[in-house]
Amino acid sequence: MGGVQKEFKERLEIAGLEIKVHGNDVERALKILKRELQKEGLFKEIKQRSFYEKPSEKEKRKQREAQKKRRKALRFKRPVQAAVKK
Repeated sequence: MGGVQKEFKERLEIAGLEIKVHGNDVERALKILKRELQKEGLFKEIKQRSFYEKPSEKEKRKQREAQKKRRKALRFKRPVQAAVKK
């Protein structure tokens, strides 16, 4: 080999996500994959689809999620200073 050490590299590609495995560190790659899938909302969707959800319940859930999203957006929005009229 002449002192040249080859590093084993693999790619784990699931659902359009690409995770690179460096130096056979599969545990770290799995941890990264789980984090990415959590961000994508895959686990939440699997949990929701495990049971039938009535259309009325689905609509109420979507409204709750939208309200929560709006409240969160307001929290992180910079306060707008009102224009002072003279």
